[in-house]
Amino acid sequence: MTLTKTRHAAPPAAQMAIATDSLRKVYRGRAVVQGLTLNVGPGEVFGFLGPNGAGKSTTIKMLLGLVMPTSGSVSVLGGSPQDPNVRQQLGFLPEQFRFQTWMTAQEFLNFHGRLAGMKQGELRARIPQVLEQVGLGGRGNETLNGYSKGMLQRTGLAQAILARPRLVFLDEPTSALDPIGRIEVREIIAGLKREGVAVFLNSHLLSEVEQVCDHVAFVKAGEVLRQGSMATLLGGEVPVEVRVSLLTPELLSDLGKLGEVEALPEDQGRPGVQVYLTRDTDLPLIARAVSANGLNLYALTPHRPDLEGLFLELIDTSGDQKTAGQK
Repeated sequence: MTLTKTRHAAPPAAQMAIATDSLRKVYRGRAVVQGLTLNVGPGEVFGFLGPNGAGKSTTIKMLLGLVMPTSGSVSVLGGSPQDPNVRQQLGFLPEQFRFQTWMTAQEFLNFHGRLAGMKQGELRARIPQVLEQVGLGGRGNETLNGYSKGMLQRTGLAQAILARPRLVFLDEPTSALDPIGRIEVREIIAGLKREGVAVFLNSHLLSEVEQVCDHVAFVKAGEVLRQGSMATLLGGEVPVEVRVSLLTPELLSDLGKLGEVEALPEDQGRPGVQVYLTRDTDLPLIARAVSANGLNLYALTPHRPDLEGLFLELIDTSGDQKTAGQK
C-alpha cells in the first residue's frame, strides 16, 4: 500500500474547534514542530499520534496558548488561544500533572472552578456531578495525598470537564487507569461528543484511540505524516485467511475472481490461502465458493487493518532514538 501525505479541504477556521496552518516551533535553532496543518471540527474526537519526540506536547502547548509558535497560524474555537475568552472555554488534563495534594478533591475542584470564572452556587451543584462522572462519587472530602495515581488522574479529568468546556485536551488520560477506568474514560469522551464538545486526544494506547476517535493524525519530528477519518485510514483491502480441506484449481479460480490470492503454509495439515478483498461484503462469497466446490471450510479469518499496524507502517522507529524524551 502506498502511503502519502494527505491534506483535505476544510471549512473556514472560524467554524473549526482547531485550525492550524504550517505551524512551526523552533527551540535553540532546532525545529521541533514544522509545517503542522490540522483541522478539528466541533464535537469531533481527534487522535494525535506519534512516537516520543514527535512534538505532540509542544503542539498541545501552542494550541493552549502556553507556548508561542515561531511561525504559521493557529485558531482555537475561532479565535486566538491567547484570548482569555477562548481559554475560558478550554479544558486540559496534562500527562504529568502536579496537584495541591493538601487539598481535598472538592477543595481542588472548587479552586479550579473559581479560576475558570464559575460562581459558587454553580460549583456546589457541579462538583458532585463531575466526581460521580469520573468514578469518585462520595470521595470528595478526602485529601488528594491519600489518592492513588489512578484516582488522581480521575480528579484531573474532573477538573478538565468541570467548567463545561467546548474543547478538551486530554494528554494520556488513561495511562494510570485499570481496564474498568479506561472503559469509564471512553464513556466520558463519548458523552462529551454527544454534547458537542470537541476532544483532542494524545495517547499511546492505540486500541483506545481506535475505539473513540473520529479522525486521527500521525506525526513524527513535528510533521504530519498522514491524517484522516478512521474509516478512510483503516479502509482498503481486507486480507482474509482461508483454510480448507483441499486446494483445487477450480477453487483457486473462483477465489481469484474475488481478489488477489496468495498461498499460505499449511497449518496442522490444512492448506490455506490469503484472499485480499476490496469489500467486507464479499466475505460470504468465499464460503459460498468453498461449498460450491464440495470442500470443507475450516477457517475464514479476516485480518482487518488496525491503528497499530498503520502506526508501525508510518513511523520508522529506527530513527526515534535521536529524539527520545523530547516531547
